[in-house]
Amino acid sequence: MQRVLLIEDDEAISEMVYSYLTKEGYEVETAFDGESAVKKFLAGLPYDLVLLDLMLPKRSGTDVLQMIRSGSLVPVLIMSAKDSDVDKALGLGFGADDYITKPFSMIELAARVKAAIRRAGYAAQGSQAAAGGELQPTSKVITLRGLTVDLDNFSVLKNGEEVKLTAKEFHILKLFVSSPGRVFTKAQIYSMVWEDDYFGDENVINVHMRRLREKIEDDPSHPEYIRTLWGIGYKLGDMQQ
Repeated sequence: MQRVLLIEDDEAISEMVYSYLTKEGYEVETAFDGESAVKKFLAGLPYDLVLLDLMLPKRSGTDVLQMIRSGSLVPVLIMSAKDSDVDKALGLGFGADDYITKPFSMIELAARVKAAIRRAGYAAQGSQAAAGGELQPTSKVITLRGLTVDLDNFSVLKNGEEVKLTAKEFHILKLFVSSPGRVFTKAQIYSMVWEDDYFGDENVINVHMRRLREKIEDDPSHPEYIRTLWGIGYKLGDMQQ
């Protein structure tokens, strides 16, 4: 049974989410403030996912998230009534995997929980395979002007220096460099990278795309590697060597 840590100070919301996820077959533990959340996370068996409210008493949600990310890659799904790009960028920038805005439907929440746990499982399998004793095939490397993307080893170099990307940032970049010339809509990006149905929350895509561009572009305000086609989507720029 997959274990979920639900960190939410609103008891009505906590009870609603707890009841629904329990019926869906998850083992759910609850915490109502940041301090108890940290204690529960560090004690006992590991969790498969953390549902985290940002506005918590005693210890903030971002503080809890930073503590989690200091030693764990467990997927973290933020739940918050804050609905601005700044808040999404803050939460995702600290290492959250996804963001859902209150009020939300239980069906959408359960779908995102399932998708996040599934993606984490795929990543773990890939890490285990890479760490095994078998010889790995030669990695596929794609080189653009100044940018080297190793698709098998999940590494990126910009002008010979390592660029540290999150898993989602890397998979977004991989999507584009693997399909030069193809235009991707936000719905297609979400479907392929998040491996889930698109719920129309453009901010999640916007935040990840902005952070990716800040890391790989010479001028993020005028991107060359991943270009925006207004009203349509994004495509890889003409950057081949």
